[in-house]
Amino acid sequence: MFITKKHMSRRTILRGAGIALALPLLDSMIPAQTLISKTAANPKTRFTGIFVPHGAAPGWWVPEAGGPGEPKRELGAKDFKYPMIFEPLEPLREHVVITSGLWSKSAEPPPGQTGADHWVAAAFLCANKPKKTTGADIYDGTTIDQIIAQHVGQGSLLPSLQLALEDPGANSSNCGEGYSCSYSNTISWSTPTQPLPMELDPQVAFERLFGAGGNTADRSARREQDRSILDSITAKLASFKRDLDPSDRSKLDEYETDIRELERRLAIAKKATGAISTDGVVIPAGVPESFDEHVKLHFDLQRLAFQADITRVSTVLFARDLTSRSYPESGVFDGFHGISHHAENPETIARYAKLNQYHIKCLAYFIEKMKNTPDGDGTLLDHSLILYGTNMGDSNQHLHYDVPHLLIGGASGQLKGNRHLAYPSKTVPTGNLLASILDMYGVHEETIGDSTGRLPGLV
Repeated sequence: MFITKKHMSRRTILRGAGIALALPLLDSMIPAQTLISKTAANPKTRFTGIFVPHGAAPGWWVPEAGGPGEPKRELGAKDFKYPMIFEPLEPLREHVVITSGLWSKSAEPPPGQTGADHWVAAAFLCANKPKKTTGADIYDGTTIDQIIAQHVGQGSLLPSLQLALEDPGANSSNCGEGYSCSYSNTISWSTPTQPLPMELDPQVAFERLFGAGGNTADRSARREQDRSILDSITAKLASFKRDLDPSDRSKLDEYETDIRELERRLAIAKKATGAISTDGVVIPAGVPESFDEHVKLHFDLQRLAFQADITRVSTVLFARDLTSRSYPESGVFDGFHGISHHAENPETIARYAKLNQYHIKCLAYFIEKMKNTPDGDGTLLDHSLILYGTNMGDSNQHLHYDVPHLLIGGASGQLKGNRHLAYPSKTVPTGNLLASILDMYGVHEETIGDSTGRLPGLV
């Protein structure tokens, strides 16, 4: 039991010129004479959906059963050897569930149709095949992030946050045979006919989280003067902290430090002039040229947004289908899409695995940050569910079965980690996974997309 002398609202906001600073959960926000586990100290479960196109290198991501080449097939195996691609998550295994054998039927071309299927991003979070059209009559499905946002996000300042790590407008004419670019530019749909834009620029995302509407001139002037959003509320912060207990003052000091550090990195990013990289990828002005810094900025923004309860739902598009981007930080200089078509060449597959592993290293950065952020009676990771996945099993042949998915976090006590859930090939559609995730948020849909039930062994 934790008893406080004073109780303030969880929705406490400090306002200044062009900003609205939401605060992290403080002990002073917990009602006195109550058990933490039964109060507002237990926030709603957050959700993050992260999509990477073109699967992962075959033979390098399925956990093994002792010897090489012996994949585990029992449901719920524990303490297995981590495969090379997922090795960066091994220190975090108690929070991680690896699934194998899932079937992304919704990402397969419709019966009788042939041609490219580079619209699989649209199916990731709704398990629906999008309507084949290049016109305005697009139709897909409401994605689970938006269903969750309707259920748990309405009490937050921003119902959901959509982020991208590659310009959704880049190569916009090259989106797959006969399919609208809307299907590859976003993974988040508020309705079957309404795709949501993904924000590429971390500065714009920052302003959405901390800016006060109607103060564009103030925000622009502040950026030009390299001033922190906190400068306009320095006196308010000092006065506010005087009435806090030492532990709350310490939490707020750390929160301020995190914001100022994020602003310092954003100031560096905004000096980027925009360019076309050597691999032909357009990097707009103000966006970090380094993928490594870009993804870390986006992940840090999400962590702060979750910590202050600004939003409880986010999605991240790591890359668009057909991307030619390379990731030199991985030590591999091949373009993503080109190397994913490995032609069964072992050396090419090994390089692709190294690139996949780099993406997982980026994910591990986010998980560590979430794990190290206190939140009520646990951490942000304890009170979150992160879905990381793709819709291809064999990218070389564009096969959509045996697709890799990860479930990470505690989902407020509903998900246990250190498990590998292995399913027989072509038996369990990804819609079952999505339906099971919705159950964790108290949303019990009979079906979603191509679901035939729930995911066996998940909870």
